Amino acid sequence: MLSRAFGFIRDLMIATFLGTGPVAEAFFIAFSLPNMFRRFFAEGAFNTAFIPLFSKKLEANEAPHSFAQNSFAALGSILIALTLIAQLTMPWLVLAIASGFAGDIRFELAVDYGRIVFIYVLFISLAALLAGILNANGFFSAAAAAPVFLNIILIGAIGLAITFFTGDKTIEIQEQVEFKRYIGQHLVWGVVIAGIAQFALVWWASSRIGFSLWPTRPRITPDLRRLAIIAAPAMLSAGVMQINLLVGRQVGSFFDGAIAWLSFADRLYQLPLGVIGIAIGVVLLPALSRKIQSKDTDGSRIVFNRAVEMAMTITIPSSVALLIIPEQLVSVLFQRGAFTPHDVTETAAAVAIYGIGLPAFVMQKVLQTVYFAQEDTKAPFRYAVISMIINAVVAISMAYTIGFIGAAIGTTVAGWVMLWLLATGARKKGNIAMLDEGLKSRLPKMVISAGTMGVTLFLLSSGLEPILLIQGWRWLAIGILILGGTLIYFGIGYFIGAFRAEEFRKGLHDRKK
Repeated sequence: MLSRAFGFIRDLMIATFLGTGPVAEAFFIAFSLPNMFRRFFAEGAFNTAFIPLFSKKLEANEAPHSFAQNSFAALGSILIALTLIAQLTMPWLVLAIASGFAGDIRFELAVDYGRIVFIYVLFISLAALLAGILNANGFFSAAAAAPVFLNIILIGAIGLAITFFTGDKTIEIQEQVEFKRYIGQHLVWGVVIAGIAQFALVWWASSRIGFSLWPTRPRITPDLRRLAIIAAPAMLSAGVMQINLLVGRQVGSFFDGAIAWLSFADRLYQLPLGVIGIAIGVVLLPALSRKIQSKDTDGSRIVFNRAVEMAMTITIPSSVALLIIPEQLVSVLFQRGAFTPHDVTETAAAVAIYGIGLPAFVMQKVLQTVYFAQEDTKAPFRYAVISMIINAVVAISMAYTIGFIGAAIGTTVAGWVMLWLLATGARKKGNIAMLDEGLKSRLPKMVISAGTMGVTLFLLSSGLEPILLIQGWRWLAIGILILGGTLIYFGIGYFIGAFRAEEFRKGLHDRKK
C-alpha cells in the first residue's frame, strides 16, 4: 500500500510536468521493456517454478541454500546476456511494442531511454528471486518494501530535475520541450539507481536469514534441470501474457497521447490488483506448496478459500468505484499542469473499462497459484494463448471503429476469458479450488453491499460536483466520496453477514502449520 501511495505521487508529478506528450510516452514505453522482461524471466516464470521447488527443499531440509545459490547464478547469467543483447536490438524492441512511434521523435527518445532503463531488469529480476526466498521462509516485509524505493527515487529524480534545470521556465509548461527532456533523462537514470537499491535491500534481508547469495558460475545439476523444465512453460505463458500488454501498447501507439492515457489508467486499477491480488498470490504460493507437500488437502482448501474471500472483499467494491466515479478520480489525481481536461476524459474511459475487468485480473493471480503449487505450468500457458488471441482480435478490430479504447476492452474481455479457463481447469486439481459453503453464501452479499455503495457514490458525486471543480477543495470532495463509499460498503456488508473477520485471521495466520 505504501508503494502504491508513493507510486501515485510519482505519477502525479509525471502527469503534471510531462503530461501525455512525446517524452511521457517514450518513457512509458521504455520503462515497460524491463518490466515486461522482469515478469517474463523472474516474477512471472522463474519464480513460479523456483518457489514451489525451493519451498519443498526448505520443508524437507534438502540443501535449500545450495539450490538457491545455483538458481541465483543461472538467472544472473541469463540476465547479463539478455541485457547485452537488448542494447544492440533496442530499436527493434521499441518497434515491437510501439510501431506507431516509427518516424517521429517518440521513437528516438524511446530507444535512448530504453537502452538505459533496460539495465534495471538485471537487478530487479535477481531481487525477485531473493524475494521468493524470503517469502518461502515466511518473511514478507523487505520484499514488499523494495518497490517503495523505486517510487521514492523517481520522485526524487523529478525533484532534482526541477531544482537544477537552468533553461527557461517562464513559458507554459505544455511548451517546455527542453525541460521535459531534462526530466526524462533524470527519470531513466533514476530507474537504474532504484533497481540497485531494491536488490541491495532484499539481498541484505535474505543474508540475515542465512541465504547470502553471490555471483558464481552456475552448475548444471538435476535440480537445475528440473527447474528449467518447469520454468519453460511458465516463461512461455508469461511471454503470452506480455504479448497481451504489447497488443494494447501497439494499438495505443497509433493514437497521440493514448500510451500515456492507458498507462495512467493502468496505474489506477493496478492499486487494488497490486495490493490485493498480487500480494495474496505471493503469500498463497509458498503456503499452498507446503500444504500440498504435506498432503494436507483440507488445509489447502481452507487457505485457498480465505484468500479468495479476502481478495473479493476488496476487489468487488474497487471495481464498482472505478466504474462509477472514474472521471472524478482521474481529475483529482492528475489534472494539473500539462495534464489537460481532454486527458482526463480519455483516461477515465480506460479506467472504467479496466474496472469491469478488475475482479477477473485479481482472481487470475489467486487461481494460478493452484496450478503453480502443483508444478503445473503447462495448463496456464495453454489458457494464456487462447486469452492472447481473443485480446488481439478484440483490441485490433475495435481500434478501427472506436479508437484506442479498444485496447482496454480487449484486455478486459481477455481477462474474463482467462479466468473462466483457469476456473474450469482447476476442477481437475482436486478439491483445493472448490468454494466452501461460507464463501458461497458471502459472495452474493458482497455484491449487494458493493451495489449499494455504487448507488451512494453516484449520488454523492452528483452532489459534490461543484466542489470537485475547485482546486484544493476537490481533495476534500474525493475524500468524502471514498470515506462515504467505504462506510456504506462495510457497514451494510457487516449487517448482512458478508464479512467475518475471524475467518480472515484464521486463513492469514496459518503460515507454516
